[in-house]
Amino acid sequence: MTNFRLLLLLPLLLLPLASCKKNEAATSAQAPAKKAVHTLDDLPRHTYPLDGKAVSLFDSAPKANALADAVQKDIEADLATYDVEDTTTLKKLKGTLLAIAILKDDTETALRLIREIRDLETKPSAKLVTGLVSETRLTVGQVSSYSQMGPNFSLSAAFREALAAKVAAMPWNVVQAEVKDLKGSFEIRSENLIRGVVESEIEPAVAKTHTLSADTAARLLSLRAFLLYSLPLKADVVAVLSDAVAKHQTKKPDIWAARNLDLSREKNLVPVPVGIWDSGVDLPLYKGNVETGGDNAPAVIAFDLHSNLVTGPLFPIAPADQKRLPEMKNQIKGFLDLRAAVDSPEATEVKKKTSSIPQDQVKPYLEDLELFGNYAHGTHVAGIAVAGNPAARLVVGRITFDYHMIPEVPTVEQAVKDVESYKQTVAFFRARRVRVVNMSWGGDLRSIEDALEANGVGKDAADRAKTARKIFDIGRDGLLDALRSAPDILFVTAAGNSDNDVAFDEVIPSSFILPNLITVGAVDQAGDETSFTSFGKNVSVYADGFEVKSKIPGGTVMPFSGTSMASPNVANLAAKLFALDPALSPLDAAALIRDGADPSPSDSRILLMNPARSFALLKARHQK
Repeated sequence: MTNFRLLLLLPLLLLPLASCKKNEAATSAQAPAKKAVHTLDDLPRHTYPLDGKAVSLFDSAPKANALADAVQKDIEADLATYDVEDTTTLKKLKGTLLAIAILKDDTETALRLIREIRDLETKPSAKLVTGLVSETRLTVGQVSSYSQMGPNFSLSAAFREALAAKVAAMPWNVVQAEVKDLKGSFEIRSENLIRGVVESEIEPAVAKTHTLSADTAARLLSLRAFLLYSLPLKADVVAVLSDAVAKHQTKKPDIWAARNLDLSREKNLVPVPVGIWDSGVDLPLYKGNVETGGDNAPAVIAFDLHSNLVTGPLFPIAPADQKRLPEMKNQIKGFLDLRAAVDSPEATEVKKKTSSIPQDQVKPYLEDLELFGNYAHGTHVAGIAVAGNPAARLVVGRITFDYHMIPEVPTVEQAVKDVESYKQTVAFFRARRVRVVNMSWGGDLRSIEDALEANGVGKDAADRAKTARKIFDIGRDGLLDALRSAPDILFVTAAGNSDNDVAFDEVIPSSFILPNLITVGAVDQAGDETSFTSFGKNVSVYADGFEVKSKIPGGTVMPFSGTSMASPNVANLAAKLFALDPALSPLDAAALIRDGADPSPSDSRILLMNPARSFALLKARHQK
């Protein structure tokens, strides 16, 4: 299907460096007014010629410096011309300027950029941890220049001491997840892994077009900076952060148990069909919670990657891949354990694998992770959606998601077929009298542009933007119409895991504003906003999306993180409200969920779902 992806937070291996630089251009009274930027699509696209392979930028300083100069010139011109208020976009654009400052050995600018990104951050943990390693390295005068680093460089005792002191001074209850993520990301990165990703994802397009988009150019420059100046610090950073984790064994308090609404012993519940519009569900795991038809068959509608009707509630795994499922599961568990700083055999194996993986094995290795993530996702979501509700009856709408590093080429024809599948799926849910549907997936305009570039389609970035807009609008309008056609269903969708404003980036369906739609962000067990959750005016309620335990195919219980896990927690509450009072409309249920939510203990901006309070509001409603 075109452009949609699951919203499970798998480890983010290759994020570019992030930072911000205040725009100092055009500040005089005579300067022309900047052009307003309402969405990400309002910004111009840039294209850069590249002679040779993309990895040559890692090995040739003159070539990399020439690209850096061109990219820096365009970014500074855009910041002078456009009024960019979106903080995520500023961090991405100016994060590239940070990478360039590092490559140019400009310590003063790099330090200023690190400070300024913290001014943009609203999430308390990110405000504290952003730039932690780079700032420490830059401010300890023992190494005054990046150029002193080599492949065998190791942080001195002074660097370790300074880094440890910075971490120790931070409130652990605020930063622990960020610190653990940082530790895990360093543990899995290696030069072969990075070069293998570039070889698999970027080189095929470069071989066809001999160009780079601005996004790809920025990614390559950031990766060059990481390879030269951060990767040599791996052992020292991991040692310091591991020591910090070991010193803090206490966990955050869990606020969710006190808010729980368990209907397991409740009588007179009305069965509630619950739609799981996802990658498929291992239904035998949820016997007693499955909706069946007159032939006693499970209620399932399924589509393949090209939106053709197929059968089966769970994505079929090829026989050759079936044999490797235990290995894939261990890989996923290892990555999840690393993110949580859990010292397990699986985590040890992942560290060993990613540190020594040959470049030609990177592509199949990462595609296995994505394949298993797709395979497990819907089953995990379904378990969250039906927990504590014997009245829930699962109705499956199965989508097939692409798991390849280079996805299929997006086309208008495929977008039209996708829209038809949305309409059929929603009609199927309505025919089965589904009351609430969970949608833990989404897509955006830029991902279509990325897919076009990855396949070498289009003469330049601007040309791809026009094609992507046409394709995206077909899918967006079709999905919006499908949801509007079912006012009798409450749709619950995940906000996304890109730490972005869903409206500005035009993420669908989480940017939709509909009376029968709730968009959900993710917090952790203490109610603190996760570092990954997307946000914006469209995100009305937050739920637990951090290391949430549920079953995967076969029955193993695993903790997954992502807004994918937060969304079915809200769908779970909606289904319970419908089971208690089937006369509720979708608008009634949505109001009870929103009105029952209360501010996070750490941030009043974040409204947390509170099932117990929503239940109390329902009881009060009945007493009137």
